[in-house]
Amino acid sequence: MTQPAPNDPASVTVELERIRRTIEVGFTRTGGDLALLVQRNDTTDATLKEVGRRIDNVDGRLDTLERGETDRQKREQARVDALERNRWPLPSLAALVGLCALLLSLWTAANR
Repeated sequence: MTQPAPNDPASVTVELERIRRTIEVGFTRTGGDLALLVQRNDTTDATLKEVGRRIDNVDGRLDTLERGETDRQKREQARVDALERNRWPLPSLAALVGLCALLLSLWTAANR
């Protein structure tokens, strides 16, 4: 196989065509890689937005829990309040029993 002369216009044209094809393939590959990176970036942005919405949602629910504004917490607080209002009046009952014992003691002492 003989090499063509460097000044041969046909060989220069063939080499230029090969270079052009190589550059086109490189640009096409680079364009595809960039398109893939843009797609991944868009997907990442969408994922981050979704994560941000979820964090905001959880943060709002946590604030509601900390303030005690859920229906369950309100029901439990109402239940505790009702129990505290209706609890057994032990101090009053103890004072009443002590007073009755004192009166009984005085009545017994008076009858002797």
